[in-house]
Amino acid sequence: MAASKAIEALKEVFPADQLAVGGTEEFDKLNNSYLSLLQSELVPAAIFLPKSKDEVVKFVQTIKPFALTGDVSFAIRGAGQQPVPGCSNIAGNGITLDLRFLTGIELKDGVVSLGAGERWGPIYEKLHEQGLGVSGSRSALGGIGGLALAGGLSFFSSREGFICDTVVNYEIVLSSGETVNANSNENPDLFRALRGGGNNFGIVTRFDLRTFKQGPFWGGAVFYFPSAFSAQVQAYCDELNKPDASEETHIMVSQGYSGLFKALGGHFCMNQLYYTREVEKPAVLEPFVSVQPQIDAMNSMRMLTLKDAANEQAKQSSDCVRCAYMNTTVKADAATLIAASNIFTAAFQPLVDLDGFTCAFTLQAYPVSLLKKCDNSLGLDAANGPLMSILLLNWWKNKTDDDLVIQTFKGVLQKIDEDAAARGTAVPYKYMNYAYRFQDPITSYGDELHGKLRDVSNKYDAEGLFQKGVPGGFKLG
Repeated sequence: MAASKAIEALKEVFPADQLAVGGTEEFDKLNNSYLSLLQSELVPAAIFLPKSKDEVVKFVQTIKPFALTGDVSFAIRGAGQQPVPGCSNIAGNGITLDLRFLTGIELKDGVVSLGAGERWGPIYEKLHEQGLGVSGSRSALGGIGGLALAGGLSFFSSREGFICDTVVNYEIVLSSGETVNANSNENPDLFRALRGGGNNFGIVTRFDLRTFKQGPFWGGAVFYFPSAFSAQVQAYCDELNKPDASEETHIMVSQGYSGLFKALGGHFCMNQLYYTREVEKPAVLEPFVSVQPQIDAMNSMRMLTLKDAANEQAKQSSDCVRCAYMNTTVKADAATLIAASNIFTAAFQPLVDLDGFTCAFTLQAYPVSLLKKCDNSLGLDAANGPLMSILLLNWWKNKTDDDLVIQTFKGVLQKIDEDAAARGTAVPYKYMNYAYRFQDPITSYGDELHGKLRDVSNKYDAEGLFQKGVPGGFKLG
């Protein structure tokens, strides 16, 4: 096995308990801890677990000669929550670099410094004690890197911007083995590239994010019946298109199918609603909270903390399930979105008898207030807003159904994009955190930014280690 020489080289540098190899209980436990079973079904030759930045440096220095000659490839894993296969795991002749032991939460002068292996639950817990918040995952189980390097939506996006726009510094190990800081003063071109450029430039070992004062806020979920969905989409677009649209709201409007709702026909609708100030029952959310007919017993709107909200979202997820996310973006136009919803509904009907099948069509806005705060590589302009992300989420049980599910919803996206183009409401942007492997989010940023990202890669990774040696994620091409 070509990877064996690289593994032997790592064994000479690191203790045996930091390198798990196939066929061991520890290896299986680590490899089966991804959100998506489609990731866990990829079986690397070994999994390496560094315990410090310096060990990441040694890993890069050790594996680089093998990776540049094509003898081995590697994947970079944080929390393992992004479901696209190969994003943070690798099959066969590869080694997965698992950053779970790079932990640490340090707060100083309004900036929280986070080890790349942290998850958001403990972070929110610590900041809550200080009356502070930070833009991070809406799930307590979420990791840092996938969000802070690809964009990232939070409960506070309307007010604070994308998660990547709240990062003030990245500590990153380059292909040379050098560790540098990337911020507005040091390596500013790399800093901007990391805000949306993914895993193309190095291994980030620490993220420094700005915090803000944050108390309890109003939020939760409302479940209702499909007859009201179109009116909810219209209300959402009406709010977004107001000149004085609130910066304190975070709204997700969804419809879909789940066997859990079979007694009600299987077809469900849900609003996830948050107003990020300490105001009970804010008027701006009233159209979404009072929707009828709704399932009153499932209305969870209440005052809650950031930690509470993230824990509630985390309870909705499970590890090792077959799942796929994919997305597109359109203008915040109700007619376009209702048409997209109808395309989705027609497509999922033939799949409802598949074992374990659940699907959702979720709308999440990129409001003008968020777009104005963009200082990143995503290629979004407030002048074109407000925009709407259309996220398709799918879960199913059997491997034999993989192609059917994925191809069905790939076709849904194609039809949605074609319909939006005909209406003049299409937007090229594809959100990396929700992209599937047939999508190309980096190209969607536009030719100019794509070219700049390539230039940064050539400057900081001239030999192309993170293009050739790290095939997972979305590459610069």
